[in-house]
Amino acid sequence: RQIHALPAPAGQEDWASRFNRKTDRKIKAYQACGLRFAGDEYILTYLARQRALLNHRPQCFQHGDYHVGNMLLEQGQLRIIDFDRCDYGDPWEEFNRIVWSAAVSPAFATGQLDGYFEGQPPLAFFRLLAFYIASNSLSAMCWAIPFGPAQIAVMRQQAQDILTWFDHMHQPVPSWYRKDLHSQ
Repeated sequence: RQIHALPAPAGQEDWASRFNRKTDRKIKAYQACGLRFAGDEYILTYLARQRALLNHRPQCFQHGDYHVGNMLLEQGQLRIIDFDRCDYGDPWEEFNRIVWSAAVSPAFATGQLDGYFEGQPPLAFFRLLAFYIASNSLSAMCWAIPFGPAQIAVMRQQAQDILTWFDHMHQPVPSWYRKDLHSQ
């Protein structure tokens, strides 16, 4: 929330226009890279059908790669590192890398969201989260190619996890989101 308190510059291009272009590039690159993952049709269909979710979204400063791999504990204080992908955009897009947190600890990922929203996130957030994670799942395959078969396998497994968490993109609230933590 502190990072997102910094507003985007005046005159920033409309978010829907920017992110739709980015999504189109990711789809095109995925289709051209030669790698596939089982169930990609669910991702592609979700992206095609849910683009209206991008309309009228606010923009602010973003870290750009916010996940557990870029968090450090130093003398009891949380430190966020690796700002080389910082940009301006929808604050909710920032959670597109929560897949790394959820894979390590669903309770931690749930806590990230609940802390940010000071309670349970709205359903609108989860629908957009699914969109942003789906979009990233495509570009992750292309990103992995130069790093070799082991990293490709990691990204394929992550895509399968995403499809499982979101019930093949039919359920916007991921299965790792721990509703049971709210009753405590």
